Amino acid sequence: MSTPEHSPLGKTTVYADRYDPSLLFPIPRQAKRDEIGVSAPLPFHGEDIWNAYELSWLDTRGKPVVALAEFRVPATSPNIIESKSFKLYLNGFSQERVADRGNLIATLVRDLSAAAGAPVEVALTDAQAQGHAVTDLDGMLVDDLPVDIDDYGPPRADYLTADKAQPEVEQTLVSNLLRSNCPVTGQPDWGSVQIRYRGAPIDPAGLLRYLVSFRNHNEFHEQCVERIFVDVMARCRPQQLSVYARYTRRGGLDINPYRSTGTEHPGNPRGARQ
Repeated sequence: MSTPEHSPLGKTTVYADRYDPSLLFPIPRQAKRDEIGVSAPLPFHGEDIWNAYELSWLDTRGKPVVALAEFRVPATSPNIIESKSFKLYLNGFSQERVADRGNLIATLVRDLSAAAGAPVEVALTDAQAQGHAVTDLDGMLVDDLPVDIDDYGPPRADYLTADKAQPEVEQTLVSNLLRSNCPVTGQPDWGSVQIRYRGAPIDPAGLLRYLVSFRNHNEFHEQCVERIFVDVMARCRPQQLSVYARYTRRGGLDINPYRSTGTEHPGNPRGARQ
């Protein structure tokens, strides 16, 4: 069955060092989308951007090669790929001889697209610091607001308000205080989130309380971002909205979901904690 409880999460695992696409474990998105009232046509566009820092294989002479990988999974795909299974799959290339990067990319695209149920984009870059600058998400940081907080879950959408009596603004709000938990292992997932919108001014203190209320919430990264998008749209009614979360890595992978009313493709800015 393709439910989180049947995935490799939380289970003792033998790490294979040979290529095995059957290790990939897809989990349908729709069950969690049903919880927040999302169905086709989706109310957002977007993608899940994965960065892999532990990818290695052998060249035709048997010499190891390393690279960084970027994967873009469209939000329209019917499945997410469970992260531990993704890690196990990538580790399987460590003792495989690969003719060249083109062949490796073609294999990754084929296997990941099959698991996600939609075309996945793959890019490889050299493992040098040049070209991989660390940067902050742009926007107004709300974390230093002098607010009292004593609510850490479940998420409270009623904290979100916008002042409809005020003129429309274009604003970007950022917090580094996002934390949620793996729904299977309970391990914490730490992240930063950027909310860019055009509409009535959103109360930043209420937004901060709302984001902190995810602190004891059990949900995958992609599901948290979709919940945030849906809640902000429902409570604040912006004309335009994008939600971008940059999570810290686990097992050599970080996951960075992006959901937007627009069709733009986000950049991939590596944060200080990534």
